[in-house]
Amino acid sequence: MHFARGSSVVNAAHMRPSQTTLAIVGCGKLGEALLAGMLGAGEFTPDRIIATTRRSEAGAGLEAKYGVRVTTDNAAACDEADLVLVSLKPQRLREQLDHDRMRAALDGKLLISCAAGVRLSTLATWLPETAIIRAMPNTPCLLREGMTVLASGPKTRDDHVELAMRIFRAVGRVLVLEDKHMDAVTSLNGSGPAFVYVVLEALADGGVMMGLPRAVALEIAAQVTLGAAKMVLETGAHPAALKDDVTTPAGSTIAGLLTMEDGRIRSVLARTIQEAAQVAAGLGKDS
Repeated sequence: MHFARGSSVVNAAHMRPSQTTLAIVGCGKLGEALLAGMLGAGEFTPDRIIATTRRSEAGAGLEAKYGVRVTTDNAAACDEADLVLVSLKPQRLREQLDHDRMRAALDGKLLISCAAGVRLSTLATWLPETAIIRAMPNTPCLLREGMTVLASGPKTRDDHVELAMRIFRAVGRVLVLEDKHMDAVTSLNGSGPAFVYVVLEALADGGVMMGLPRAVALEIAAQVTLGAAKMVLETGAHPAALKDDVTTPAGSTIAGLLTMEDGRIRSVLARTIQEAAQVAAGLGKDS
């Protein structure tokens, strides 16, 4: 079974991504993370993926590393694809999508946009005959430990969403929310790994300060972060309850927690998400 060219996605519940031609338009860091994750999960095979890059040298590297086809012609890739995933910078999105050549290439197809700040209403204005889903994945998709949030546009059907969820489940967890939440999602999910890396590095620095070798401190801090996150996800317990489980009276944990509170760490981290969301909301305004 294969998508018909120029027709909308049908029968997604019975469609396997491995039988679909996918174009990844703008295969930079995030695009490559998704590419690697999807190939690693086995949902797609290299011969069913076309990636696009701005520079032919970057494309040659992707071809050699993953065995996929690569071109610098975005519209040509979309012509050949059944499903298109766009991973371009929001500032470049309008010039690449809002023209007749691309409207024809995407007519009746499903497009998934990962561009921060560009709303579904804007995308629908550029591509009125295209089913559109807005997605915000993050770079841990490379290891199939990603988080992706989807929002669907007015022409998007349930089977479109089911197909998108299947694709992104191959590289991690998936949620579906309304488009109005996507700026907050961009800051917490898209930018969130960078914020976690700062916290992780700071924990390792504390270990080094107390005499641990750098590599040892970093490994411990990374595993602690991973394990703590899995405790929240797999037990369903509130982080406060899990924190209390390891906080004994007059112990070392409460001493450290009070030091964190002295530094207003809750407020700083929460304001970090707030500030990043405000910036994310403005990224698509020039599009």
